[in-house]
Amino acid sequence: MGQLIVQDFVTADGFAADTNNEFKAYELLEGGTAEFDRAQLEWLGSVEAMVLGATTYRYFAEFWPTPASEGEIIAPALNGLRRHVFSRQLKEAPWGDFPPSTIESGDAIEAIRRIKRESEKDIVLWGSLSLGGTFFAAGEVDAVRLVGQGAGRGVFPAGHDPALLKLVDVNSYDQGLVELSYTLRKQS
Repeated sequence: MGQLIVQDFVTADGFAADTNNEFKAYELLEGGTAEFDRAQLEWLGSVEAMVLGATTYRYFAEFWPTPASEGEIIAPALNGLRRHVFSRQLKEAPWGDFPPSTIESGDAIEAIRRIKRESEKDIVLWGSLSLGGTFFAAGEVDAVRLVGQGAGRGVFPAGHDPALLKLVDVNSYDQGLVELSYTLRKQS
């Protein structure tokens, strides 16, 4: 059974989106992120599926399955993942020349539980803060990977108990990127 891992880029003060619900800090990095990209590629070997909300899906679909991602070392691995897009409005979710994404329009908790059961490897959720909040509240998030570099919108839903986080790994990369990996202790 796969584990659901939330991986988000955050500012040093812990925000994953600005007050416009966007994240621009990554775009402000000067120079390359080759070291981080290599580590990300290695990690993607343990992932078989991604889950995205509709807004994050649109951002991803505009870049990753297009010629614009050529030269990005993680593009083949990312494009090779199974994709599940959680949306009640979208009727289809194409992914360039790759097979389309699966639309999950029913109960999000039931869907993520099914996806986890059907997966042998891990599942990653990128961005999609509202969807992530739903999964946190239901106890379905198994681990968190925060890549840090502000005021805005946090990764964790209001009232989330930080004592439930157990730090398991810390990595630093070029351009001052820091990744903190946590597992979540389940509430009893």
